[in-house]
Amino acid sequence: MAESEPGTPSTPIEFESKYFEYNGVRLPPFCRGKMEEISNFSLRSSDIWIVTYPKSGTSLLQEVVYLVSQGADLDDIGLMNIDEQLPVLEYPQPGLDIIQELTSPRLIKSHLPYRFLPTAMHNGEGKVIYMARNPKDLAVSYYQFHRSLRTMSYRSTFQDFCRRFMNDKLGYGSWFEHVQEFWEHRMDSNVLFLKYEDMYKDLDTLVGQLSRFLGTACDKVQQETLVESCHQLIEQCCGSDALSACRGTNSLSTLSRNFNADPLVSQEGRVGLWKDIFTVSMNDKFDAVYQQKMGKSDLSFDFGL
Repeated sequence: MAESEPGTPSTPIEFESKYFEYNGVRLPPFCRGKMEEISNFSLRSSDIWIVTYPKSGTSLLQEVVYLVSQGADLDDIGLMNIDEQLPVLEYPQPGLDIIQELTSPRLIKSHLPYRFLPTAMHNGEGKVIYMARNPKDLAVSYYQFHRSLRTMSYRSTFQDFCRRFMNDKLGYGSWFEHVQEFWEHRMDSNVLFLKYEDMYKDLDTLVGQLSRFLGTACDKVQQETLVESCHQLIEQCCGSDALSACRGTNSLSTLSRNFNADPLVSQEGRVGLWKDIFTVSMNDKFDAVYQQKMGKSDLSFDFGL
């Protein structure tokens, strides 16, 4: 960990204006005026949803899910823009009307908290894959993401950003509430709760869970081939040149261009990334907040492998 924590300048006022508050939760401004429509969004039994708090490994998970659900070949995925195959529910484009009319089976993503997702999902419709990532690595990745977006106007330090994260002052609300809400629904028949770190620690088991959940269970040889393809995917997406190597994800390519000189970004997918930027005092404060907000939960995370 870093040895000292420099002074933190105040965050630009314009950064505060980027959010829209809904029922006490900070959301991106493009969510304004559509939350009721999202709540009433119709689901189909064949729907596959990927839900995460931002920067929880969404881009990597979507490619793994696409491999497992579609029986796709790794080389074929390399020729595709997977982002176009999995629209984000609340984003301005392509919009709710177009997503509603997509051909089945629909693959849809969202970063919204459980409580704001379609009521039909709460009632058991569709299949929902939720992935959680340890909050220290996530905070580092989310910080880099904010810095990469000109529209966010975020020019303050990581120390300030981390305080915002701990105090639930970022887009999509509290990470602590986000993960715990889904953890409470992990036994629902239409929910599969995964952890980002298991992609590195026990990929075979994770792929098996996905296969069974999606109803694409295969024989031993097919399973081994699928796991090997996922291994290759992870190496390509999260290796030494993680962002430029991750195929079919324009947002990641943009990040790579914006931060190709930043060593933290080039290893953004690594478990334990936080150790390169957290100071000792920051880590102590974070641990105290984590214990306060997560102490009563039996949900735990790996902060290093």
